[in-house]
Amino acid sequence: MTHSNPPRLAVIDIVGLTPDLLDHLPRLRAFAGRGQVTPLAPMLPAVTCSVQATYLTGEWPSTHGIVGNGWFFKDEREIKFWRQSNHLIQSPKLWDALRAHDPSATVANIGWWYNMYSGADYTVTPRPMYPADGRKLPDCYTQPQELRDELQAKLGTFPLFSYWGPNANITSSAWIAEAAKHIDERYAPTLNLVYLPHLDYGLQQHGPDPAALVKQFAEIDQVAGDLIDHYERRGVQVMVVSEYGIERAWRPVHINRALREAELINVRREVGRELLDAGASAAFAVADHQVAHVYVNDPERLDEVRALLEALPGVAEVLDAEGKARRHLDHDRAGDFVVVAEQGAWFTYYHWLDDARAPDYARTVDIHRKPGYDPVELFMDPHSPAKLNAGVALLKKKLGFRYLLNVIGFDAALVRGTHGRVGEDPAAGPLLITSRGDLLPDRPLEATDVFPAILAHLGVDAGTRSGVSPAR
Repeated sequence: MTHSNPPRLAVIDIVGLTPDLLDHLPRLRAFAGRGQVTPLAPMLPAVTCSVQATYLTGEWPSTHGIVGNGWFFKDEREIKFWRQSNHLIQSPKLWDALRAHDPSATVANIGWWYNMYSGADYTVTPRPMYPADGRKLPDCYTQPQELRDELQAKLGTFPLFSYWGPNANITSSAWIAEAAKHIDERYAPTLNLVYLPHLDYGLQQHGPDPAALVKQFAEIDQVAGDLIDHYERRGVQVMVVSEYGIERAWRPVHINRALREAELINVRREVGRELLDAGASAAFAVADHQVAHVYVNDPERLDEVRALLEALPGVAEVLDAEGKARRHLDHDRAGDFVVVAEQGAWFTYYHWLDDARAPDYARTVDIHRKPGYDPVELFMDPHSPAKLNAGVALLKKKLGFRYLLNVIGFDAALVRGTHGRVGEDPAAGPLLITSRGDLLPDRPLEATDVFPAILAHLGVDAGTRSGVSPAR
């Protein structure tokens, strides 16, 4: 069935936005005042890739398979984070259900994760170039391919080094918002998915401290407010969602060091450095904010590993097979145990016992090589002599020489905000804002309810997804 004038919708994902922060964001508060603010029950793990995949599919990680921002790829015996292929999501997506209703409908995905090789019509995602000489050059990947040149000719090269790292700032979110406007003006997609990560940076650096976040609040409020105004002027409905709330962090938990001291972890030594050898280890943890997937390669040591984890200070829960099923995480990609941190605690990926033997990438921003999430990448190491040489390294980069920007330290206490566990306070959790509250069910909303809510705004019965197969 096709429609001559189908409704259109923009879903803007403002990471870290919670009901109690709206008082500090006047334009977003005004938008919320014209509609309805609905808390979303946080899911486990409350991390970007898992939450976004749940919103896109209406299924839990036990079905769609995105158990975290990264996991242990058992066939390759390697830990991998921040992959890009949309085919890693093992369930039909929003666009499949939308096109089952209206084959002429189009979808733009601007920055949501697992962006590449999807069934969306227009996609944009950060994708650096890695020439053979070892450099990392800012760039993006788009679908169709010519959109990349179109956007970067108009907006400049995607500002990769402001997207994450010590220089993370509003520039990257502003670029994404301008790209969304351009795509809407040129192609008028039926559904626009837009990812604005800026608020997340300051909240992890400073914690939920409004006095320390005045600048960040003003910046994201302007970018988001301008984007909402753009869509509303063009008759596009707007929904704002967030993925999780960020709580104050005060207790880093070195879970892999505990496993190393118990002689469960093997390391490979390269040029005097120690690299985690996951495939050869009896057990190891894939640390992801406040959740860690612990894989046990030696089944005879399962009880030993569980006892160690349960006794580790800062651990709130150790989920076994029954616990994973109860929390919708019973998928083959998940660890043998899923470990959840206590309030205020979070898991580092550190596996070395002597900082002098840390891998060389540990002192750099390297989200793909590190076998776990590292929020310390948001901070320039105040104690590193390399900080003084950062200018030299950047000059080498501009001149085309190889360089190592080793300015990240190992002081995990620098991190003031964290997320991943299920919090107790709805005012400090994720939300959904819409002017069409009549389209939401009259009950508390879970993460899986975002999928049918989006479809309802587009005039689609969520039951349409029944029997739908991925388009590509």
